[in-house]
Amino acid sequence: MTFDVVGAAARAVRNRAAAWRFIEGFAAGWAEPIEAQDGWSNADLDAAEARLGVRIPAALREAYALFGKRPDLTSNQDRLLLPAELRLDGDVLVFRHENQWVAAWGTTARDEDPAVLIKLDLVDKSEETWDPWLPRLSQACVELVLSEALFRDGAQTADREMSEADISLLESQFRPLPLHSPNSRWFGTDDVLIREDDRQWLWARARTPEALEELLAVLPGDWTTEY
Repeated sequence: MTFDVVGAAARAVRNRAAAWRFIEGFAAGWAEPIEAQDGWSNADLDAAEARLGVRIPAALREAYALFGKRPDLTSNQDRLLLPAELRLDGDVLVFRHENQWVAAWGTTARDEDPAVLIKLDLVDKSEETWDPWLPRLSQACVELVLSEALFRDGAQTADREMSEADISLLESQFRPLPLHSPNSRWFGTDDVLIREDDRQWLWARARTPEALEELLAVLPGDWTTEY
């Protein structure tokens, strides 16, 4: 099944309904289709709100209700918290943690599709701050699903250190995705995803073994492909 990753991503960053369609299409084309049982119930989310004493933003409720029970989409590397694990850090509702707890993602706003913030775990706690991540929570969910796809067990994944030559190859051979989390850029085709971090490291996922071979030929280098 072919899925227009780049085109659907361009629509997904504009409104949250399109973000959920992107995640459904990506799951069907690159993993397994999302089923009704893959989401948390309203009762589960209502219980989380009652425990926290705050309202969960509509976009986060919709994400949990759609694919919150799909760890293959949400938790291969970093982790989407279970509703019972949602917590408050001051006025920030924390919903995701980095796999070694060195970063957390959350939101302060309670509107329907609020901005997402990130906080790094520092030795000097007084220096920790919540900094901007992405302007809408639904957009952050798209980025989350794509990022977790780079680390899915048994998939066609690869990573390596970048060289200066990679920048021009990325920009000429692949289409940019409109996801602009700090210090990262995304590129892709219908069969390949690439994330460039800080112009230092490349992470890639191919939909098929043949697509991975083509990627490694276009971007030659010392790729790690076995985990």
